Amino acid sequence: MSTLQLSLAIVGGILLALIVAYNSWSTWRNTPRRAQQQGPRAEPALHQENDPDGATPPDRFHAFDGDPEPAQHSAAGDAARPLPAFTPLPQERRSRLDPLIDVIAPLLPEQWVSGEAALAALPPTRRAGSKPFAVEGLNAATQQWEPPAPGGRYQSFQAGVQLANRTGALNEIEFSEFVVKAQAFADAINAAPDFPDMLQEVARARELDQFASAHDAQLAFMLRAHQAAWSPGYVQQNAARLGFVPGALPGRLVLPASAQGLPPLLTLGYDTQAALAEDPEQSAIRELTLSLDVAQVQRAEQPFVRLRSVAQALCTAMDGVLCDQNGQPLPSMAMDPIAADLELLYDQLDGHDLSAGSVLARRLFS
Repeated sequence: MSTLQLSLAIVGGILLALIVAYNSWSTWRNTPRRAQQQGPRAEPALHQENDPDGATPPDRFHAFDGDPEPAQHSAAGDAARPLPAFTPLPQERRSRLDPLIDVIAPLLPEQWVSGEAALAALPPTRRAGSKPFAVEGLNAATQQWEPPAPGGRYQSFQAGVQLANRTGALNEIEFSEFVVKAQAFADAINAAPDFPDMLQEVARARELDQFASAHDAQLAFMLRAHQAAWSPGYVQQNAARLGFVPGALPGRLVLPASAQGLPPLLTLGYDTQAALAEDPEQSAIRELTLSLDVAQVQRAEQPFVRLRSVAQALCTAMDGVLCDQNGQPLPSMAMDPIAADLELLYDQLDGHDLSAGSVLARRLFS
C-alpha cells in the first residue's frame, strides 16, 4: 500500500469517527430529558379543578405578555397609591344568590313546602341559556337561605339567574327562559312569583359585563427549552418538587390553593398528545405554559409572587427560558410593571365587592 493510500485511509477513518461521534452527540442532544429514577413513593392524588363551565372563551380576558400597561388598567382616574395591608381571607361559605351579580325573583308559597317537594319541582337543568340558574329556600328552622334539601321546611323561596359571566351579559332571551323556569317552579309549589323588570335587569347585566370585561385578566407565560427537550415524566418530576399535582386533564398540572376546594393557584400545561403518547418518555416537549387566572385566586395567596418563583425555579432546574406568549424572552425586570398593574386591579375589584378569589368573583369570572 502506497503512502498516499495509507494517508487517505487514515483520513477516511478519522472522518468516519467524527461522523459517528457527531451523530451520537446529536442523538443525545435531541433525546428528551427523562425523570430520574427514585425509590417507590405514594402517587399524589388528582386535584379536581374548579372549571364548571369548561374552557374559557379566549376573547373574554386579557393575556399579560410583558406589556407594562395592560388594557384593563388604563381607565381614567386610576392612580398609584399605597397598597393597603391585608390578612389572609377566611374560607367563604358556599355560593348563594346575591343581588350584586344575580337577578332575584321572590317566590311566596301559600304554605310551608318540604324539601322533598321543592326538589321534585326544580327544573332538570340549572341554566338559563349560558347563565347559571338557582333556587333557594328560607329554612324555617335555621332562618337561612339555602338550596332545597331533603328534610327541610321552607316558608319562602327565591329564584335567581346570574347577570353576567365570561360568555357575556344576560340578554332578553335568557331572561325570558329564567322567567319560564321560575314560573314553572312556582306553579309546582303554589307560590306567587314577583319578577323584576326585564329591561332594567338586562341594562344592569350589560353594565356588570362591561366592568367584568375591563377587569378580567389571565397571566400566561411560556417556558421554552434552551437546548434538550423534556419528556412528560421529567416535567412532572420537576413540577412536583414545587408542589404541583396532576390536574383533571392530560398535560395539565396544578398548584393547589392553601384551602381545599378552591381553584388552583397556578396551572402548568404542555402538549396533550405528548401526555397521551404510548411511550411518554420518548415524547419531546419544548415549551410549557404557566398561567394564573387572577380573579379566581385570593390576593392573600400572593399568586403572582408564587408564579415568578415557580418560573425561575423551573427555568433553572430544567435549563429553560421564560418567554411571553409570542416566544420572546422576558427579562426579570419586565415582571415588575405587571406586578404593579396587578395590585391596581386587586384594588379595583376590592372596591366593587368583587375581591379576587371571593365567591362572587369566582362566579362572575367563570
